[in-house]
Amino acid sequence: MTTTPSDFPADFLFGAATASYQIEGGVHEGGRGTSIWDTFSAQPGAVVGGDNGDVACDHFHKWEADIDMMEELGLQAYRFSIAWPRVQPLGTGEFNDEGIAFYRGIVDRLKEKGIKPFITLYHWDLPQALDDDGGWLSRDTVDAFVVYAERMAQEFGADAEMWATFNEPWVSAFVGYGAGAHAPGHADDAEALEVAHHLNLAHARAYKAIKAVSPGAQVGIVNNCHLPRPWDPSSELDRAASAHIDALANKTFQEPFTHGTYPAILKTNTAHLTDWSFVHAGDLAEMNGAVDWFGVNYYASHLVRHNDHKGKEQSKLATLADGHKAGANSPWPGDEQIEFMPPAGKITTMGWNVDPSGMHAHLLKIHRETGKPLYVTENGSAWDDQVDSDGRVRDSDRVEYFNGHIDAVRKAIAEGADVRGYMAWSLMDNFEWAQGYAKRFGIVWVDYQTLERRWKDSAYWYAETIRRRAVVPIEQTESLVSTPPRTI
Repeated sequence: MTTTPSDFPADFLFGAATASYQIEGGVHEGGRGTSIWDTFSAQPGAVVGGDNGDVACDHFHKWEADIDMMEELGLQAYRFSIAWPRVQPLGTGEFNDEGIAFYRGIVDRLKEKGIKPFITLYHWDLPQALDDDGGWLSRDTVDAFVVYAERMAQEFGADAEMWATFNEPWVSAFVGYGAGAHAPGHADDAEALEVAHHLNLAHARAYKAIKAVSPGAQVGIVNNCHLPRPWDPSSELDRAASAHIDALANKTFQEPFTHGTYPAILKTNTAHLTDWSFVHAGDLAEMNGAVDWFGVNYYASHLVRHNDHKGKEQSKLATLADGHKAGANSPWPGDEQIEFMPPAGKITTMGWNVDPSGMHAHLLKIHRETGKPLYVTENGSAWDDQVDSDGRVRDSDRVEYFNGHIDAVRKAIAEGADVRGYMAWSLMDNFEWAQGYAKRFGIVWVDYQTLERRWKDSAYWYAETIRRRAVVPIEQTESLVSTPPRTI
Protein backbone atom coordinates (compact mmCIF):
# COMPACT_ATOMS: atom_id res chain seq x y z
CA MET A 1 0.00 0.00 0.00
CA THR A 2 1.24 3.47 -0.85
CA THR A 3 -0.02 6.85 0.28
CA THR A 4 0.57 10.49 -0.36
CA PRO A 5 1.33 12.67 2.68
CA SER A 6 -2.38 13.34 3.22
CA ASP A 7 -4.47 10.42 2.01
CA PHE A 8 -5.12 6.74 2.60
CA PRO A 9 -4.73 3.71 0.34
CA ALA A 10 -7.60 3.11 -2.07
CA ASP A 11 -8.52 -0.17 -0.35
CA PHE A 12 -8.34 1.21 3.20
CA LEU A 13 -11.66 0.76 5.04
CA PHE A 14 -13.25 3.52 7.11
CA GLY A 15 -16.03 2.37 9.39
CA ALA A 16 -17.51 2.41 12.86
CA ALA A 17 -17.99 -0.19 15.58
CA THR A 18 -20.64 -1.23 18.10
CA ALA A 19 -21.34 -4.24 20.33
CA SER A 20 -24.53 -6.22 20.80
CA TYR A 21 -25.20 -5.74 24.53
CA GLN A 22 -24.26 -2.08 24.33
CA ILE A 23 -26.82 -1.11 21.67
CA GLU A 24 -29.41 -3.80 20.99
CA GLY A 25 -31.78 -3.89 23.93
CA GLY A 26 -34.65 -6.30 23.35
CA VAL A 27 -33.17 -8.63 25.94
CA HIS A 28 -36.50 -10.38 26.50
CA GLU A 29 -37.55 -10.44 22.85
CA GLY A 30 -36.94 -12.61 19.83
CA GLY A 31 -36.15 -15.73 21.81
CA ARG A 32 -32.94 -14.30 23.29
CA GLY A 33 -31.50 -16.10 26.29
CA THR A 34 -29.96 -14.52 29.37
CA SER A 35 -26.31 -13.39 29.26
CA ILE A 36 -23.78 -12.90 32.03
CA TRP A 37 -24.16 -9.15 31.54
CA ASP A 38 -27.89 -9.34 32.24
CA THR A 39 -27.02 -11.10 35.48
CA PHE A 40 -24.09 -8.86 36.40
CA SER A 41 -26.01 -5.64 35.70
CA ALA A 42 -28.74 -6.75 38.10
CA GLN A 43 -26.30 -6.93 41.00
CA PRO A 44 -26.52 -3.83 43.25
CA GLY A 45 -23.51 -1.57 42.78
CA ALA A 46 -22.10 -3.47 39.81
CA VAL A 47 -22.95 -0.78 37.25
CA VAL A 48 -23.00 2.99 37.68
CA GLY A 49 -26.55 4.23 38.23
CA GLY A 50 -27.89 0.68 38.38
CA ASP A 51 -28.05 0.80 34.57
CA ASN A 52 -28.44 -2.21 32.30
CA GLY A 53 -28.73 -3.09 28.62
CA ASP A 54 -32.42 -4.00 28.65
CA VAL A 55 -33.24 -1.19 26.19
CA ALA A 56 -29.85 0.42 25.46
CA CYS A 57 -30.21 2.16 22.06
CA ASP A 58 -33.06 -0.15 21.00
CA HIS A 59 -31.10 -1.19 17.93
CA PHE A 60 -33.14 -4.41 18.03
CA HIS A 61 -36.06 -2.40 16.67
CA LYS A 62 -34.21 0.47 14.97
CA TRP A 63 -31.55 -1.43 13.04
CA GLU A 64 -32.89 -0.55 9.59
CA ALA A 65 -32.82 3.20 10.26
CA ASP A 66 -29.43 2.85 11.95
CA ILE A 67 -27.98 1.22 8.85
CA ASP A 68 -29.50 3.94 6.68
CA MET A 69 -27.66 6.41 8.92
CA MET A 70 -24.42 4.49 8.34
CA GLU A 71 -24.94 4.85 4.61
CA GLU A 72 -25.48 8.59 4.98
CA LEU A 73 -22.28 8.85 7.01
CA GLY A 74 -20.46 7.10 4.18
CA LEU A 75 -19.24 4.15 6.24
CA GLN A 76 -17.44 1.54 4.18
CA ALA A 77 -17.48 -1.07 6.95
CA TYR A 78 -19.49 -1.75 10.07
CA ARG A 79 -18.06 -3.81 12.89
CA PHE A 80 -20.83 -5.32 15.02
CA SER A 81 -21.09 -8.30 17.32
CA ILE A 82 -23.51 -11.19 17.35
CA ALA A 83 -25.08 -11.83 20.74
CA TRP A 84 -24.45 -15.51 21.37
CA PRO A 85 -27.55 -15.85 23.62
CA ARG A 86 -29.73 -14.31 20.90
CA VAL A 87 -28.84 -17.00 18.36
CA GLN A 88 -28.31 -19.89 20.80
CA PRO A 89 -30.09 -19.06 24.09
CA LEU A 90 -28.34 -21.64 26.27
CA GLY A 91 -24.98 -21.61 24.47
CA THR A 92 -25.49 -25.29 23.62
CA GLY A 93 -28.30 -27.19 21.98
CA GLU A 94 -30.91 -25.61 19.76
CA PHE A 95 -30.24 -22.46 17.76
CA ASN A 96 -32.85 -19.72 17.63
CA ASP A 97 -34.13 -19.07 14.12
CA GLU A 98 -35.59 -15.70 15.10
CA GLY A 99 -32.24 -14.51 16.43
CA ILE A 100 -30.41 -15.69 13.33
CA ALA A 101 -33.00 -13.89 11.17
CA PHE A 102 -32.27 -10.65 13.03
CA TYR A 103 -28.61 -10.75 12.03
CA ARG A 104 -29.50 -11.97 8.54
CA GLY A 105 -31.48 -8.76 8.12
CA ILE A 106 -28.51 -6.68 9.25
CA VAL A 107 -26.03 -8.44 6.94
CA ASP A 108 -28.37 -8.18 3.95
CA ARG A 109 -29.08 -4.49 4.50
CA LEU A 110 -25.39 -3.70 4.94
CA LYS A 111 -24.64 -5.41 1.64
CA GLU A 112 -27.51 -3.54 -0.04
CA LYS A 113 -25.99 -0.26 1.16
CA GLY A 114 -22.47 -1.21 0.06
CA ILE A 115 -21.17 -1.47 3.64
CA LYS A 116 -18.80 -4.35 4.45
CA PRO A 117 -20.01 -6.52 7.38
CA PHE A 118 -17.28 -7.00 9.97
CA ILE A 119 -18.58 -9.65 12.38
CA THR A 120 -17.38 -10.14 15.96
CA LEU A 121 -18.55 -13.42 17.48
CA TYR A 122 -17.95 -12.61 21.15
CA HIS A 123 -18.15 -9.19 22.75
CA TRP A 124 -18.45 -10.37 26.37
CA ASP A 125 -22.11 -11.53 26.50
CA LEU A 126 -21.65 -15.22 27.35
CA PRO A 127 -24.92 -17.18 27.70
CA GLN A 128 -25.66 -17.42 31.41
CA ALA A 129 -26.34 -21.15 31.16
CA LEU A 130 -22.73 -21.72 30.13
CA ASP A 131 -21.49 -19.62 33.03
CA ASP A 132 -23.60 -21.71 35.37
CA ASP A 133 -21.61 -24.71 34.16
CA GLY A 134 -18.22 -23.11 34.68
CA GLY A 135 -18.03 -20.39 32.03
CA TRP A 136 -14.61 -19.77 30.52
CA LEU A 137 -13.00 -21.80 33.30
CA SER A 138 -14.34 -24.90 31.57
CA ARG A 139 -13.02 -26.43 28.38
CA ASP A 140 -16.62 -27.37 27.62
CA THR A 141 -17.23 -23.67 26.91
CA VAL A 142 -14.36 -23.76 24.41
CA ASP A 143 -16.12 -26.63 22.62
CA ALA A 144 -19.47 -24.81 22.73
CA PHE A 145 -17.93 -21.67 21.23
CA VAL A 146 -16.53 -23.66 18.30
CA VAL A 147 -19.99 -25.10 17.54
CA TYR A 148 -21.47 -21.58 17.69
CA ALA A 149 -18.73 -20.11 15.48
CA GLU A 150 -19.15 -22.88 12.91
CA ARG A 151 -22.91 -22.30 12.72
CA MET A 152 -22.49 -18.55 12.28
CA ALA A 153 -20.02 -19.19 9.45
CA GLN A 154 -22.58 -21.48 7.83
CA GLU A 155 -25.23 -18.77 8.12
CA PHE A 156 -23.20 -15.72 7.08
CA GLY A 157 -19.92 -16.93 5.58
CA ALA A 158 -21.09 -16.38 2.01
CA ASP A 159 -21.80 -12.71 2.73
CA ALA A 160 -19.19 -11.73 5.31
CA GLU A 161 -15.46 -12.08 4.74
CA MET A 162 -14.20 -10.41 7.92
CA TRP A 163 -14.55 -12.31 11.21
CA ALA A 164 -13.25 -11.55 14.69
CA THR A 165 -13.59 -14.33 17.23
CA PHE A 166 -13.11 -12.36 20.45
CA ASN A 167 -13.18 -8.73 21.41
CA GLU A 168 -10.61 -7.77 24.02
CA PRO A 169 -9.96 -11.14 25.68
CA TRP A 170 -7.77 -9.28 28.21
CA VAL A 171 -10.92 -7.62 29.56
CA SER A 172 -12.91 -10.86 29.63
CA ALA A 173 -10.14 -12.63 31.52
CA PHE A 174 -8.49 -10.05 33.73
CA VAL A 175 -11.32 -7.59 34.39
CA GLY A 176 -14.12 -10.18 34.42
CA TYR A 177 -12.34 -13.02 36.26
CA GLY A 178 -9.39 -11.23 37.87
CA ALA A 179 -10.57 -7.81 39.02
CA GLY A 180 -14.25 -8.59 39.54
CA ALA A 181 -15.23 -5.34 37.81
CA HIS A 182 -16.97 -6.91 34.78
CA ALA A 183 -19.18 -9.94 34.30
CA PRO A 184 -19.07 -12.57 35.68
CA GLY A 185 -17.54 -10.64 38.59
CA HIS A 186 -14.89 -13.07 39.85
CA ALA A 187 -11.74 -11.84 41.60
CA ASP A 188 -9.10 -14.53 41.29
CA ASP A 189 -5.75 -14.07 39.54
CA ALA A 190 -5.24 -17.75 38.84
CA GLU A 191 -8.70 -18.01 37.29
CA ALA A 192 -7.96 -15.03 35.07
CA LEU A 193 -4.84 -16.66 33.64
CA GLU A 194 -6.69 -19.93 32.98
CA VAL A 195 -9.54 -18.05 31.27
CA ALA A 196 -7.04 -16.19 29.08
CA HIS A 197 -5.69 -19.51 27.87
CA HIS A 198 -9.15 -20.95 27.21
CA LEU A 199 -10.11 -17.86 25.20
CA ASN A 200 -6.96 -18.29 23.10
CA LEU A 201 -7.72 -21.97 22.60
CA ALA A 202 -11.31 -21.18 21.62
CA HIS A 203 -10.04 -18.67 19.07
CA ALA A 204 -7.66 -21.20 17.51
CA ARG A 205 -10.28 -23.91 17.22
CA ALA A 206 -12.95 -21.51 15.95
CA TYR A 207 -10.46 -20.15 13.40
CA LYS A 208 -10.14 -23.62 11.90
CA ALA A 209 -13.89 -24.27 12.07
CA ILE A 210 -14.74 -21.03 10.26
CA LYS A 211 -12.10 -21.68 7.60
CA ALA A 212 -13.48 -25.18 7.01
CA VAL A 213 -16.91 -23.73 6.28
CA SER A 214 -15.77 -20.59 4.49
CA PRO A 215 -12.20 -20.93 3.14
CA GLY A 216 -12.11 -17.32 2.00
CA ALA A 217 -12.90 -15.95 5.46
CA GLN A 218 -10.35 -13.64 7.06
CA VAL A 219 -10.34 -14.51 10.75
CA GLY A 220 -8.67 -12.43 13.43
CA ILE A 221 -8.79 -11.55 17.11
CA VAL A 222 -9.30 -8.07 18.57
CA ASN A 223 -7.03 -6.93 21.41
CA ASN A 224 -7.35 -3.83 23.55
CA CYS A 225 -3.77 -2.79 23.20
CA HIS A 226 -1.79 -1.15 25.98
CA LEU A 227 1.31 0.94 25.53
CA PRO A 228 2.98 0.73 28.97
CA ARG A 229 5.89 3.13 28.80
CA PRO A 230 8.40 3.02 31.67
CA TRP A 231 8.13 6.00 34.03
CA ASP A 232 11.92 6.29 34.01
CA PRO A 233 13.28 4.79 30.76
CA SER A 234 16.76 4.63 32.31
CA SER A 235 15.52 2.45 35.20
CA GLU A 236 15.96 -1.27 34.67
CA LEU A 237 13.18 -1.95 37.18
CA ASP A 238 10.76 0.42 35.43
CA ARG A 239 11.58 -1.18 32.10
CA ALA A 240 10.88 -4.59 33.65
CA ALA A 241 7.54 -3.31 34.96
CA SER A 242 6.67 -2.12 31.47
CA ALA A 243 7.68 -5.48 29.99
CA HIS A 244 5.41 -7.34 32.42
CA ILE A 245 2.36 -5.24 31.52
CA ASP A 246 3.19 -5.56 27.82
CA ALA A 247 3.42 -9.34 28.13
CA LEU A 248 0.17 -9.61 30.06
CA ALA A 249 -1.90 -7.18 28.01
CA ASN A 250 -0.51 -7.64 24.51
CA LYS A 251 1.74 -10.64 23.99
CA THR A 252 -0.45 -13.11 25.90
CA PHE A 253 -3.02 -12.74 23.12
CA GLN A 254 -0.50 -12.42 20.32
CA GLU A 255 2.49 -14.77 20.71
CA PRO A 256 0.46 -18.01 20.85
CA PHE A 257 -0.80 -17.32 17.35
CA THR A 258 2.47 -16.07 15.85
CA HIS A 259 5.02 -18.22 17.67
CA GLY A 260 3.11 -20.95 19.51
CA THR A 261 4.37 -19.69 22.89
CA TYR A 262 3.44 -17.61 25.89
CA PRO A 263 5.89 -14.88 26.98
CA ALA A 264 8.55 -16.35 29.26
CA ILE A 265 8.38 -13.29 31.52
CA LEU A 266 4.68 -13.91 32.11
CA LYS A 267 5.18 -17.47 33.32
CA THR A 268 8.07 -16.40 35.55
CA ASN A 269 6.15 -13.50 37.11
CA THR A 270 2.98 -15.51 37.75
CA ALA A 271 4.55 -18.77 38.93
CA HIS A 272 3.44 -17.97 42.50
CA LEU A 273 -0.17 -17.79 41.29
CA THR A 274 -0.48 -20.85 39.08
CA ASP A 275 1.55 -23.77 37.73
CA TRP A 276 0.05 -23.23 34.27
CA SER A 277 -1.14 -26.85 34.18
CA PHE A 278 -4.25 -25.65 32.35
CA VAL A 279 -2.07 -25.54 29.22
CA HIS A 280 -2.46 -29.05 27.89
CA ALA A 281 -0.13 -30.85 25.52
CA GLY A 282 -0.87 -29.75 21.97
CA ASP A 283 -2.72 -26.54 22.90
CA LEU A 284 0.00 -24.17 21.75
CA ALA A 285 0.55 -26.14 18.55
CA GLU A 286 -3.15 -25.65 17.79
CA MET A 287 -2.79 -21.90 18.30
CA ASN A 288 0.36 -21.39 16.25
CA GLY A 289 -0.53 -19.75 12.95
CA ALA A 290 -4.25 -19.54 13.69
CA VAL A 291 -4.74 -15.88 12.80
CA ASP A 292 -5.08 -13.86 9.59
CA TRP A 293 -5.08 -10.38 11.15
CA PHE A 294 -5.00 -8.59 14.48
CA GLY A 295 -7.51 -6.00 15.62
CA VAL A 296 -6.13 -3.03 17.55
CA ASN A 297 -8.41 -1.29 20.04
CA TYR A 298 -6.47 1.77 21.15
CA TYR A 299 -7.64 4.53 23.49
CA ALA A 300 -4.71 5.75 25.60
CA SER A 301 -1.14 5.11 26.70
CA HIS A 302 0.16 4.30 30.17
CA LEU A 303 3.16 5.10 32.37
CA VAL A 304 4.31 2.40 34.77
CA ARG A 305 7.05 2.07 37.33
CA HIS A 306 8.43 -0.38 39.85
CA ASN A 307 7.46 0.45 43.44
CA ASP A 308 8.68 -1.73 46.30
CA HIS A 309 6.25 -0.06 48.69
CA LYS A 310 3.04 -0.27 46.69
CA GLY A 311 0.20 -1.45 48.91
CA LYS A 312 -2.82 -3.61 48.16
CA GLU A 313 -5.10 -0.60 47.64
CA GLN A 314 -2.75 0.81 45.01
CA SER A 315 -2.78 -2.59 43.29
CA LYS A 316 -6.56 -2.46 43.31
CA LEU A 317 -6.53 1.01 41.76
CA ALA A 318 -4.50 -0.32 38.84
CA THR A 319 -7.91 -1.26 37.45
CA LEU A 320 -8.51 2.42 36.86
CA ALA A 321 -5.47 2.65 34.62
CA ASP A 322 -7.59 1.08 31.90
CA GLY A 323 -10.66 3.12 32.73
CA HIS A 324 -12.57 0.30 34.41
CA LYS A 325 -14.22 0.60 37.79
CA ALA A 326 -11.99 -0.63 40.60
CA GLY A 327 -13.04 -4.11 41.62
CA ALA A 328 -12.06 -6.48 44.37
CA ASN A 329 -8.67 -7.12 42.85
CA SER A 330 -6.15 -5.85 40.30
CA PRO A 331 -6.52 -6.95 36.66
CA TRP A 332 -2.75 -7.38 36.44
CA PRO A 333 -1.62 -10.74 37.92
CA GLY A 334 1.95 -10.58 39.13
CA ASP A 335 1.88 -6.76 39.41
CA GLU A 336 2.54 -6.63 43.17
CA GLN A 337 5.34 -4.08 42.72
CA ILE A 338 4.10 -2.29 39.59
CA GLU A 339 2.42 1.07 39.83
CA PHE A 340 0.46 2.93 37.16
CA MET A 341 1.40 6.59 37.27
CA PRO A 342 -0.92 9.55 36.56
CA PRO A 343 -1.43 9.76 32.79
CA ALA A 344 0.20 12.57 30.87
CA GLY A 345 -1.69 14.91 28.54
CA LYS A 346 -5.32 15.90 28.11
CA ILE A 347 -7.70 13.61 30.04
CA THR A 348 -11.07 12.30 28.84
CA THR A 349 -14.06 11.71 31.12
CA MET A 350 -12.96 8.08 31.39
CA GLY A 351 -9.70 9.24 32.97
CA TRP A 352 -7.72 8.23 29.88
CA ASN A 353 -5.08 10.45 28.33
CA VAL A 354 -5.15 11.70 24.75
CA ASP A 355 -1.97 10.42 23.13
CA PRO A 356 -1.96 9.97 19.32
CA SER A 357 1.77 9.26 19.49
CA GLY A 358 0.90 6.09 21.40
CA MET A 359 -1.37 4.96 18.58
CA HIS A 360 1.40 5.55 16.05
CA ALA A 361 4.01 3.76 18.17
CA HIS A 362 1.75 0.84 18.97
CA LEU A 363 0.76 0.17 15.36
CA LEU A 364 4.42 0.07 14.37
CA LYS A 365 5.22 -2.18 17.34
CA ILE A 366 2.48 -4.72 16.56
CA HIS A 367 3.44 -4.65 12.89
CA ARG A 368 7.06 -5.49 13.78
CA GLU A 369 6.11 -8.18 16.29
CA THR A 370 3.48 -10.02 14.28
CA GLY A 371 4.00 -9.27 10.58
CA LYS A 372 0.22 -9.59 10.21
CA PRO A 373 -2.30 -7.19 8.65
CA LEU A 374 -3.80 -4.85 11.24
CA TYR A 375 -7.18 -3.18 11.59
CA VAL A 376 -7.90 -0.42 14.08
CA THR A 377 -11.10 -2.02 15.34
CA GLU A 378 -11.87 0.60 18.02
CA ASN A 379 -10.60 4.10 18.68
CA GLY A 380 -12.48 6.93 20.33
CA SER A 381 -13.01 9.05 23.43
CA ALA A 382 -15.67 9.99 25.97
CA TRP A 383 -16.45 13.61 26.75
CA ASP A 384 -19.12 15.56 28.61
CA ASP A 385 -21.31 16.05 25.55
CA GLN A 386 -24.28 18.41 25.70
CA VAL A 387 -27.06 19.32 23.27
CA ASP A 388 -26.93 23.08 22.74
CA SER A 389 -29.98 25.31 22.34
CA ASP A 390 -29.72 25.11 18.55
CA GLY A 391 -29.73 21.32 18.68
CA ARG A 392 -26.04 20.83 17.98
CA VAL A 393 -23.61 18.72 19.98
CA ARG A 394 -20.34 20.63 19.70
CA ASP A 395 -17.95 17.82 20.63
CA SER A 396 -14.79 19.65 19.61
CA ASP A 397 -12.66 17.52 21.96
CA ARG A 398 -13.75 14.40 20.09
CA VAL A 399 -13.03 16.00 16.71
CA GLU A 400 -9.55 16.89 17.94
CA TYR A 401 -9.07 13.34 19.24
CA PHE A 402 -10.09 11.73 15.95
CA ASN A 403 -8.02 14.20 13.96
CA GLY A 404 -4.86 13.30 15.88
CA HIS A 405 -5.41 9.55 15.98
CA ILE A 406 -6.49 9.04 12.39
CA ASP A 407 -3.48 11.05 11.33
CA ALA A 408 -1.35 8.77 13.53
CA VAL A 409 -2.73 5.80 11.57
CA ARG A 410 -1.83 7.55 8.32
CA LYS A 411 1.71 8.12 9.55
CA ALA A 412 2.08 4.49 10.63
CA ILE A 413 0.99 3.31 7.18
CA ALA A 414 3.44 5.71 5.53
CA GLU A 415 6.19 4.16 7.68
CA GLY A 416 5.35 0.64 6.61
CA ALA A 417 2.69 -0.67 9.00
CA ASP A 418 0.17 -2.87 7.19
CA VAL A 419 -2.96 -1.18 8.58
CA ARG A 420 -6.01 -1.88 6.44
CA GLY A 421 -8.90 -0.20 8.19
CA TYR A 422 -10.12 2.13 10.93
CA MET A 423 -13.33 1.72 12.95
CA ALA A 424 -14.40 4.69 15.05
CA TRP A 425 -15.73 3.88 18.51
CA SER A 426 -18.51 4.32 18.54
CA LEU A 427 -21.24 4.80 15.98
CA MET A 428 -23.52 6.07 18.72
CA ASP A 429 -23.63 6.63 22.46
CA ASN A 430 -24.42 3.39 24.27
CA PHE A 431 -24.24 1.30 27.43
CA GLU A 432 -20.63 1.63 28.54
CA TRP A 433 -20.47 -1.58 30.58
CA ALA A 434 -19.71 -0.93 34.27
CA GLN A 435 -19.98 2.82 33.58
CA GLY A 436 -23.61 2.45 32.49
CA TYR A 437 -24.91 5.39 30.48
CA ALA A 438 -22.69 7.90 32.26
CA LYS A 439 -20.05 8.00 29.49
CA ARG A 440 -20.68 8.96 25.87
CA PHE A 441 -18.36 7.72 23.11
CA GLY A 442 -20.58 8.09 20.07
CA ILE A 443 -20.26 10.30 17.03
CA VAL A 444 -24.07 10.21 17.14
CA TRP A 445 -25.91 11.41 20.26
CA VAL A 446 -28.58 9.11 21.68
CA ASP A 447 -31.37 10.50 23.83
CA TYR A 448 -31.92 7.58 26.18
CA GLN A 449 -35.46 8.71 26.97
CA THR A 450 -36.76 9.19 23.41
CA LEU A 451 -34.09 7.06 21.65
CA GLU A 452 -33.64 9.81 19.06
CA ARG A 453 -30.29 9.80 17.25
CA ARG A 454 -28.61 13.15 16.54
CA TRP A 455 -25.40 13.75 14.60
CA LYS A 456 -22.67 15.36 16.68
CA ASP A 457 -20.15 17.70 15.07
CA SER A 458 -17.74 14.75 15.03
CA ALA A 459 -20.12 12.78 12.79
CA TYR A 460 -19.98 15.51 10.15
CA TRP A 461 -16.20 15.72 10.49
CA TYR A 462 -15.77 11.95 10.19
CA ALA A 463 -18.14 11.72 7.22
CA GLU A 464 -16.05 14.32 5.40
CA THR A 465 -12.81 12.54 6.30
CA ILE A 466 -14.23 9.37 4.77
CA ARG A 467 -15.40 11.25 1.68
CA ARG A 468 -12.01 12.88 1.13
CA ARG A 469 -10.03 9.84 2.32
CA ALA A 470 -7.83 12.37 4.07
CA VAL A 471 -7.72 13.86 7.57
CA VAL A 472 -9.90 16.99 7.57
CA PRO A 473 -8.36 20.01 9.33
CA ILE A 474 -10.12 20.73 12.63
CA GLU A 475 -10.84 24.34 11.70
CA GLN A 476 -13.03 23.21 8.80
CA THR A 477 -15.51 21.42 11.09
CA GLU A 478 -17.84 24.40 11.47
CA SER A 479 -18.40 24.65 7.73
CA LEU A 480 -19.43 20.98 7.55
CA VAL A 481 -22.18 21.00 10.19
CA SER A 482 -25.85 21.55 9.42
CA THR A 483 -28.07 23.36 11.94
CA PRO A 484 -30.24 21.80 13.18
CA PRO A 485 -28.26 18.56 12.87
CA ARG A 486 -29.54 15.41 11.21
CA THR A 487 -31.73 13.31 13.46
CA ILE A 488 -33.56 10.00 13.22
